[in-house]
Amino acid sequence: MKLWLLRHAPVMLGPGLCYGSSDVPAHAALTREAAMAVSPLLPPGTPVWVSGLLRAQQLAAALQAERSDLGAARIDTRLNEMDFGVWELQRWDAVPPEAFDAWMADFAHHRFGGVESTQMLLYRVAAALGELRPATSTDVLWITHAGVIRAVRHILDSGGVHIREAAEWPKDAPEPGGWVTVEL
Repeated sequence: MKLWLLRHAPVMLGPGLCYGSSDVPAHAALTREAAMAVSPLLPPGTPVWVSGLLRAQQLAAALQAERSDLGAARIDTRLNEMDFGVWELQRWDAVPPEAFDAWMADFAHHRFGGVESTQMLLYRVAAALGELRPATSTDVLWITHAGVIRAVRHILDSGGVHIREAAEWPKDAPEPGGWVTVEL
């Protein structure tokens, strides 16, 4: 089966802000453009899973407007972006270097911002993937975030859910509104 990983459209915030788990809206016109671009590519009846965050749900609604055959989206908070705690809605360049150093020193388990670690993100994404593998024979679409897409790639590329260091973390993710597919 193919898993489609669709990233929400650009958000309505200025550049350079950390917005991980913050529930911020996406740009409406760019959300419609993203839905129109991916909709003709999806097989009929593709199940849709969507993050619990507004910007992903906006894209699910726009996609539903294009393709009613896809059915209602299943909201799954395991597809939410990583929670950066105290750094949410702060400028990335205002985060003290020591905070990044601590994260890089223990990339798997350090809770950057005090809430969620990379390993915790991997565990919840792996749990969602686990529901797909045994029960699904059709393509599935996840409308999600860059961190979740990187987590999926890490799990599939490494063959496991654990990570030791930042060098193992996938560097690439689709731009907002973009997608990638992976074979499960």
